[in-house]
Amino acid sequence: MKKYITILLLSLAAFGSTRAQIGQFPEMNVPDHTPMMNSTWEAIDKMMYKVTYEGNKKVYTPTYPPALKALENKIVELPGYLVPLNSGRTHSTFMLSVLPVMQCMFCGTNGIPPMVEIFMKNGSVKFTEEPIKIKGKMKFNPEPLKGNAEIQIVDAVLMK
Repeated sequence: MKKYITILLLSLAAFGSTRAQIGQFPEMNVPDHTPMMNSTWEAIDKMMYKVTYEGNKKVYTPTYPPALKALENKIVELPGYLVPLNSGRTHSTFMLSVLPVMQCMFCGTNGIPPMVEIFMKNGSVKFTEEPIKIKGKMKFNPEPLKGNAEIQIVDAVLMK
């Protein structure tokens, strides 16, 4: 058992030093993906889940803190990165994240980044790895356990 723990610790130390080296070599052209946080994202990030039980099945119900609840049915602007829900070049419904989709596999150190589901008012948005800015009305999904995101931006438009 001690052997496995030692191997795990050495692996983590090697990963940490590799991450530090990436920042030391700007010529490697590794993009800096700074989270696109603003006050709206900060409110979204405070959403929690109440855990209840139905028999021996856990049920997670979203709870919205007052700062987030105050944004319900309000027009908000959110910068972020497009996360496709379906394949294709253009998307009229997608997730918006504070981190790019290409970085998500590495963001597990602090949990899943905040995301919202976007429903475009007209047309669609072409996929890009660059940040975009969306403006629309924030809604809370009344039935998030049916497969959609808890927080949605409806009638969204792409800001220039």
